[in-house]
Amino acid sequence: MSAARTPPQLTLVVAATLNNGIGVRGGLPWRLPREMAYFAQVTKSAGISSSDPSSIQQEKNAVIMGRKSWESIPTKFRPLKDRLNVVISSQRELELNHPGPEDKTTPPPILSSSFEDALARISDSPLRNIFVIGGASIYAKALEHPTTTRILLTRILEPAFDECDVFFPDFEKNGSWTRASHSQLVDWVGFDVLEGVQEEKGIKYEFQLWVRKAAGNNSV
Repeated sequence: MSAARTPPQLTLVVAATLNNGIGVRGGLPWRLPREMAYFAQVTKSAGISSSDPSSIQQEKNAVIMGRKSWESIPTKFRPLKDRLNVVISSQRELELNHPGPEDKTTPPPILSSSFEDALARISDSPLRNIFVIGGASIYAKALEHPTTTRILLTRILEPAFDECDVFFPDFEKNGSWTRASHSQLVDWVGFDVLEGVQEEKGIKYEFQLWVRKAAGNNSV
């Protein structure tokens, strides 16, 4: 009998202001093409060897999101390409866009009823990483989960975006998370990441990696 497959640890991916604002009136407060390109590269390829064609074909990264996050993605980009999309919704009749017949690398999306149901539904899939990408209530559930060990945070430094009405949980307040070095971030995602404060469209931000202290630096 083969050994049971160890499920991947969970990684949250989020862009948030210094006050942890992540959204306003059902949308993003900012449009940052370079930051979105980073999000796409991380969630598609982190942990997957580009030098091994069989790895790319056999392994995928999963992205878990709530219904509102799914619906905020333009229809033509749903499901997110080259990733297993998992959508959490109490609306069992929710229709999910499926990849077109020409798309051989994007699995059909999965509809789940809860965060735990989402994890159960993908437990047997050959996944390299599982990323949680929003919204606020899904992030809160994920932060409580024992297998959540990393947060890939794009920290929006300026302006303040005080109009935000949706917030990421204040994960720093209980002292259980520590910021990793930039080299650890690069090592984990597997590609070069711009270091230090970046500026795009008058908005200043920084790519950061945070790890749960209980997991230790060996998990980075």
